[in-house]
Amino acid sequence: MKPVHLSRPLTLEAPLQTPDGMGGFTESWATLGTVWAEVTPGSGRETAGEEASLSAISFRITLRGAPQGAAQRPKVGQRLRDGGRIFAILAVTERDPAGRYLICFAREEIPA
Repeated sequence: MKPVHLSRPLTLEAPLQTPDGMGGFTESWATLGTVWAEVTPGSGRETAGEEASLSAISFRITLRGAPQGAAQRPKVGQRLRDGGRIFAILAVTERDPAGRYLICFAREEIPA
């Protein structure tokens, strides 16, 4: 197994829904903290968005391990942010049997 280089700070964010006063909700994002990561790009493809084409690129993002249920463990539906870049978390699993590292399978969508 190759060594891990956690050299990139990413912001972990969770969706936050607040009532809009008219029976619906407004979605925003709450910052949960900063995690150090190794970001490895995967394959890319073009997808149809609501109003325009999107370029979707998959990523494997390796982070320090955290037990199931811990607040610092990323979850599906959360996202990682690097400045203006946003990585939507699609799945999370342990990288090694000891759980020292986690892998987040993520997707970045960019207007094409």
